[in-house]
Amino acid sequence: MRIIAGEFSGRHLKPVPGRKTRPTTDKVKEALFNIIGPYFDGGRALDLYAGTGGLGIEAVSRGMSAAYLVDRQYAAIKVIEENVAVTKAEAAFHIMKMSAARALVELKAKEILFDLVLLDPPYQEQQIVKLLNKLRDMALLQPEALVVAETDVTVLYPEITGFTLLGQHQYGITEVSVFKYIK
Repeated sequence: MRIIAGEFSGRHLKPVPGRKTRPTTDKVKEALFNIIGPYFDGGRALDLYAGTGGLGIEAVSRGMSAAYLVDRQYAAIKVIEENVAVTKAEAAFHIMKMSAARALVELKAKEILFDLVLLDPPYQEQQIVKLLNKLRDMALLQPEALVVAETDVTVLYPEITGFTLLGQHQYGITEVSVFKYIK
């Protein structure tokens, strides 16, 4: 695994040991960012199921001002800390060891708004619609924020109030869906 493009391009990232985390492959990560960017002019990113932190790190490498990296596993947090250190830009990252639900409550209390949200929950917990509704109802999104969801290809989305589905792209068993928040 590596950082694909931008300021930190080519730097290698460590994986989380064991099988509890499924890192986004470089191929999917590159495709995902080519769809939504590929580069940004500031803004905040939220990587809600960060795992290795690779998606949030990639977002900052490509121009986001800051990324909030959330994971509840101790092993993942240790790897995220090591991967963030590789960037030598630690101040751009906020690492939160907690559940996604608790993180959303804390971010709401701090009135932090996001321009980009990256959702890659465990495939067996396909809760993307629930998470989109929470992000909207908790007012955590900037107008026209993008939300990228990585799921398996079996997930179907109903119409979700406040969001437009911009597109879906399949990569083997993985599907990347891009939503735009319409306030």
